[in-house]
Amino acid sequence: MTASICRHSTILAIGATLALTGLVAQPAFAAISAGDIARLGRDLTPLGGEAAGNAAGTIPAWTGGLSRPPPGYRKGEFHRDPFADDRPLLTITGENMSRYSGNLSVGHQRMLKAYPSFRMHVYPTRRSAAVPERIAQATRRSAATARLVDDGNGVGGSVIGTPFPIPKNGLEVIWNHLLRYRGENVSCSLGQAAVTRGGDYTLVRYEVDALIHYSQPGMTEAKLDNVMLLFKQKVTAPPRLAGGILVAHETMNQVKEPRRAWVYNPGQRRVRRAPDVTYDNPGTTTDGLRTADQFDMFNGAVDRYNWSLVGKREVYVPYNSYRLHSDQLSIDDILDPLHVNPDHLRYELHRVWVVEATLKSGMRHIYKRRTFYVDEDSWQVLLVDAYDNRDQLWRFSEGHVINYYDMPLIWPTLEVHTDFQAGRYLALGLDNPFSVCRFDARNRAKDFTPAALRREGRR
Repeated sequence: MTASICRHSTILAIGATLALTGLVAQPAFAAISAGDIARLGRDLTPLGGEAAGNAAGTIPAWTGGLSRPPPGYRKGEFHRDPFADDRPLLTITGENMSRYSGNLSVGHQRMLKAYPSFRMHVYPTRRSAAVPERIAQATRRSAATARLVDDGNGVGGSVIGTPFPIPKNGLEVIWNHLLRYRGENVSCSLGQAAVTRGGDYTLVRYEVDALIHYSQPGMTEAKLDNVMLLFKQKVTAPPRLAGGILVAHETMNQVKEPRRAWVYNPGQRRVRRAPDVTYDNPGTTTDGLRTADQFDMFNGAVDRYNWSLVGKREVYVPYNSYRLHSDQLSIDDILDPLHVNPDHLRYELHRVWVVEATLKSGMRHIYKRRTFYVDEDSWQVLLVDAYDNRDQLWRFSEGHVINYYDMPLIWPTLEVHTDFQAGRYLALGLDNPFSVCRFDARNRAKDFTPAALRREGRR
């Protein structure tokens, strides 16, 4: 990896064109041509990424990704690392980062400058992203009919697949993230730790269940009825927090119909509506280290920001983080003071869509501006730079993804939200001592009602 390669990894010409045209909210709908749709699965991946590698040879061609488990894998076990024999190509530190700045996000540059103990081990790029064939087929169907509605606050004409595989503006990219394939019926046991500057933490354990309506086989827009997924989060530890439950019905157009949410408070033994589980309200049991809309890197309504598509860049991003996912690691192995233990992290050079979100005039949010780095192969947000009202970088988020190849799909095994002002970070998704997420759960829609929440809370 040479310095000249890094310097030449800049925003593509398409990005400059789109930025100059100022594509933000209120985009006009223009159907994708049949010719463009025919490119999916040919010179584009089934979800719209560039199938070819880059000119420098540092990003390989996409050849199908990981579409099946490796030999010896048994369903239900932690995912084995298919790239365990890879060795780092280079290690980026605060001392040598200037050589690689062309491929570094603003957040990573700040991490390297602020924390001398942080480093980035860069491995060969493995384009492992893949989805089931039915998702690829649904994407081709959606590409012909999907449209932004209500000034971009919702999506119409799309179910199951990625709505905008060839995006024309920033809102389409973000909607691709919001509607990306994450399975249909999911159950996870996860840990969350708000780590102090000195490295102390109390592990909060959750049981998380999700029924993802949008991706269900046979789903139609009429059946969807504006509800993209049902979500439940139950705190099981520590004892002082155990028993709290959150249920949410995630609507596609949250301006037309806001997210419906309820919480069960074990102290009061009652269920109440929770209208504040949205936007920049603090996330549950996070010590205020992330907002509600930072869960899953970004979720919820898009109406408070203008979304500008900057273009594509080649950036070092967390990818194929199977070592971090391993059940051979303890929580203490992973969590260091100031940042996650870098010896367990894997970074690769990937092409990402860069989307700039700027707060609309008259709207309120603690983040004045956010920069999203979105994987071209999966539409997963991988990195986010978040700025305060002084336009200073405040927080930085990383989604350390793996291919859950038993599905297959790309999804974070760990989210890390770093607060530079507090010298702290939040690690969400720590499942190493528990069990791997199940994608064959048996959740039913009736399990996500206020009545079901009341019954479960009183057991």
